[in-house]
Parts: sequence; structure tokens; C-alpha cells
Amino acid sequence: MTLNRDVVSAGQRAREEDLVQRVLRSFDTCEDTRLGEIMRSLVTHLHAVVREVRLTEAEWNKAIEFLTAVGHITDGRRQEFILLSDVLGASTQTITVNDEAHGAATEATVLGPFFTEGSPRIDHGGDISNGAEGQPCWVEGTVRDTDGRPVPGARIEVWEADDDGFYDVQYGDGRTAARAHLFTGDDGGYRFWALTPTPYPIPHDGPVGQLLQAAGRSPVRAPHLHFMVTAPGARRLVTHIFVSGDEHLGADSVFGVKESLVKDFVRRPAGTPAPDGRLLERDWARVRFDIVLAREEAL
Repeated sequence: MTLNRDVVSAGQRAREEDLVQRVLRSFDTCEDTRLGEIMRSLVTHLHAVVREVRLTEAEWNKAIEFLTAVGHITDGRRQEFILLSDVLGASTQTITVNDEAHGAATEATVLGPFFTEGSPRIDHGGDISNGAEGQPCWVEGTVRDTDGRPVPGARIEVWEADDDGFYDVQYGDGRTAARAHLFTGDDGGYRFWALTPTPYPIPHDGPVGQLLQAAGRSPVRAPHLHFMVTAPGARRLVTHIFVSGDEHLGADSVFGVKESLVKDFVRRPAGTPAPDGRLLERDWARVRFDIVLAREEAL
């Protein structure tokens, strides 16, 4: 029997609503109040989607096959479910909900799938690239609290892709490159050499990539440099900075771009003295990123 998806009788709607209510009541005995709240909301919205688009059984089976494929490709090195969350904007929305802006505090954005613990420490003026290819970039700034006071000793983790669009962990040979950490000085200042970020595609050889292709969406991320900043008494900040003027800013595949995080990466020709006195034999760039940390109690 073929249903007319444009005309649903009152009786049919009543049967559908009865099912929704029965499923919702099934969580009445849930002892975990928060779990019950989340599951009832999930059921309400999931059923609403099924009813609104008049989802067919074949389409639902296709969705289950897709999620199964996402699970099968996920392993210790690749998290396809995080990728799915990212491209649906769920990761960024969760961050937006949980990192409400407080005063002048720097905005947060997605962690991404390529952060790793145990990065090497560098001194001020050190180089995070460790052999990774790309245009050298001088990065400097300060870390302050929302009252404008310097935050000395703040730990800054930084990581990024190389010029070919790959993070060190994607090579599979155990290398550590284009990632490091350092600590702010007594004046809250920091400075280091990195690579000028370039656009790159998120992994799109799996089910999430197939979804993007079917939807006519690009897998490309706007060029960015990752930061994670922590300090006693401050809320942990996970953020990026993005390259102003890049054509991908308006179509970042994981919706991570925020206007306040778009910075000017100023290009310099070869032979121009760098801030640390070096004379580089190739062109380079510099960028300033002043960071403001919210207090921990602002959560």
C-alpha cells in the first residue's frame, strides 16, 4: 500500500502520537534524572523528524546501514562519529551551549580529532614545526583574564596540519611535528614559530565523506591553527585562529569559524628581519593572537 505523504488522516496522526507518548512514558522509571530528561527529548525530536518527513522503512534502514559503517571504520586512530558530529554542526553547537561568552573572553571552537597528549615543550621563540613542511609563521600574543590582568604560567598547547593538509598522527610513522606546548611568561606573553595554516579536507574516504558528497558539500576546512590554553582558576579554552581573506571561511566543513577568531596573517618577503632577529631565506608570515581566559566559576 502506498501512503500519500501529503495527506495524513486524523486517525493516523493519533496513532503516531500515541506511540510517542508510550515511548516517553517508558522512561518514567529512569532513576537517573538527567538521563531521563535527555532520552525523552531525544525521542520527542527523533519521532518528530520521522513523522515530519514521512520517513520510509527503506530510508530508515539506509540510515542504520550508514551508522553501522561509521562504527566499522572507527578505530583507535580514527573517530568517524566525531567527524559526523562535526559536519552536522553538533560539535560546535555543544561548545556554543557550554562555553557561553563572558565579557571579553576568547570564544571557543571545536577540538577536532587530531589533538594528542604528550606534545614536546618549546621555549619562547621555539619552533613547533619539527620538520613539517610549510611557510614559517611567527605567532605571538598575551594571555590575560577578563579583568585585563596577565596570566603567567598558562599552558598553551598548539597543533596544526602541514602544508600538505595532514597532521602528524595521520602519517602513521610515529612522527611528532607541527605540535608543541609552551608556557606564558610573567607578563602573560608568548611567542613561537609555526606554519602558516592552509586549507585541507577532513577525512572524506569513509561514510561521512560519502554523505558530504551526496549532499553537495565540500569537506574542506578553512585554514586554522589550534590552541588549548589552561591555567589555575581559569576555564579551559579550546579554540583556533583562522586566516583572514581565505575563500573557505564561509564554508568551513565543521562550522568552526567565528568572526572573532579570524586574524590577519601578515606576509613578509624573504630577507625581512624576523621578530627574533633571524633573516629567513624564504617568505614568512606573522600573526598576533591575544587570548582572554574566563574564570573557572563562570561555567
